[in-house]
Amino acid sequence: MSLAVVRSRALLGLHAPEVRVEVHLGNGLPAFHIVGLPEAEVRESRDRVRAALLHAGFDFPNRRLTVNLAPADLPKESGRFDLPIAIGILVASGQLPSEPLDELELVGELSLTGAIRPIRGALAMALAVARAERPRTLLLPAANGAEAALVDDARLLGAVDLNGVAAHFVGNSPLERIAPVPQALAPAGGGDFSDVKGQAGAKRALEIAAAGGHNLLMVGPPGAGKSLLAQRLPTIQPPLSRDEALETAALASLAGRFAPADWGCRPFRAPHHGASAAAIVGGGANPRPGEASLAHHGVLFLDELPEFSRAVLEALREPLETGRIAVARAARQVEFPARFQLVAAMNPCPCGYLGDERCRCTPEQVRRYQARLSGPLLDRIDMLLGVQPVDESTLMRRADGEPSAAIAERVARAHERQRARQGKPNAQLGPPEIDRHCPLRDDAAALLRQVAHRQHWSSRALHRAHKLARTIADLNGEDTIGARHAAEAVAYRRALDAPRPAAAHEVR
Repeated sequence: MSLAVVRSRALLGLHAPEVRVEVHLGNGLPAFHIVGLPEAEVRESRDRVRAALLHAGFDFPNRRLTVNLAPADLPKESGRFDLPIAIGILVASGQLPSEPLDELELVGELSLTGAIRPIRGALAMALAVARAERPRTLLLPAANGAEAALVDDARLLGAVDLNGVAAHFVGNSPLERIAPVPQALAPAGGGDFSDVKGQAGAKRALEIAAAGGHNLLMVGPPGAGKSLLAQRLPTIQPPLSRDEALETAALASLAGRFAPADWGCRPFRAPHHGASAAAIVGGGANPRPGEASLAHHGVLFLDELPEFSRAVLEALREPLETGRIAVARAARQVEFPARFQLVAAMNPCPCGYLGDERCRCTPEQVRRYQARLSGPLLDRIDMLLGVQPVDESTLMRRADGEPSAAIAERVARAHERQRARQGKPNAQLGPPEIDRHCPLRDDAAALLRQVAHRQHWSSRALHRAHKLARTIADLNGEDTIGARHAAEAVAYRRALDAPRPAAAHEVR
């Protein structure tokens, strides 16, 4: 036959739409054309495929060769189409039978020797194939087998080189199936809360933040332990569900950063303050997920928050509210999930020692430094915590604080209450859901109304204080929000209205 149709997959954000690789051999002068909106990596596959076929011992047809990647309006990038193009050429030229193509989808990049190299996004493709209207078997590089096998209902074949795929087509040596591996979710690592000496108020705030998924800003001088506290947060967060773990692993796979050892762990991303907006929210000619999406269902830690560019900080406002990031380009728009928990840290002034005799910052310098955080951004932060250094005697004592396991147990109980009641953490509740799931006692309602009026809170700030009080009540195992729950929530929220964040209230 002179025409072969091979099914493959492209990548569009977290989705993997089907692509039909149509290979036609025609009469005329020898030529090799690839059409269907191919990017540079796909156009270069002509040379890789030709060398791989010849090195593997196959004939390269000396005819007019046209490869169409359909649909034509979907941009195609990367070398993942090398293998389907090569198999299409072999089938169209009669060197391989066409029957196996009916039940297969193929992805893989070829080396000049015919070896099949690993690709990025294999997990997203395996998910798409398994959930398709007509599920087929996905033939992919053997090196990607471990991540693709995380999809329970996927039918997978792993190949090492082009000769192995050809032997499977003719039936001489069928490829071995990759069995789904239901791996257990990994426990959170990264130290223990018992390592943190003192800081009882900070530990309490982090426990509340973990239980409800609330965003947190810590303010304090250098060396107070802000980074140490943030790094311990994943050790007390609720465990991921399997669907959440698959989502986070698929995003890591899209970025080419999937590691089997991280399967099931909540991500902890800590980009440098010099990172660009594209690095944080995603972008590029072929948009890839940024740090905010790689922190999906985990923690995005921004140390030295005012040092990040204004463009980066303002770009975070949308995902903080919606949990999604839309990267728009002239020809298309790609959407990535970004339901992360923001934990940030900053100094109270440029030198970090505001209020101390070591501070030499003028009031104007302090004002400009703190003004780098816009009001709308602060409005999306649930809690602000003042962190002060512990004294020398505490530092010299042996660490004997409460371990992460004990805190995590309380957090998990509060999280389960929220899941059973509303199906999501408190931080994700919308205004109608707040009225339904966050009942206030009369004294708590009066307190919130009074504070909101005096502090000129926006509706968003009032809702965030309401949700924060709901989380505090959940940690106490109570169904309604009382005055003491509201008062503790207000203490964290009122700090956001203070002219100097260093004066934030610390709940002990």
